[in-house]
Amino acid sequence: METMKLRAHIGPDGILQIQTSTDLKDTPVEVVLVIQPLPNAEVATSEETVPQYNAWGKPTTKKSITEAITRMQQLRREVALDKTSIRSMIEEGRRF
Repeated sequence: METMKLRAHIGPDGILQIQTSTDLKDTPVEVVLVIQPLPNAEVATSEETVPQYNAWGKPTTKKSITEAITRMQQLRREVALDKTSIRSMIEEGRRF
């Protein structure tokens, strides 16, 4: 069981949207949701944005995220193995 504590904002339409990643994949889960309004002093207005930082302490921006995705796609192309290489590795492994 995994417990998460999140802060979110309910928009003027009354809809709460929550997106979060987990280690679980392709499995049924039970989710318990408790909604508790925050005191006014703790509520960030939509004009205020809390900066987010990457693992190296640099601020994340739309540009930095796009660059990271582009670089990951480039690396994937550089290290991709063709089917014949994979087959030869399987055959090599069977010899041992």
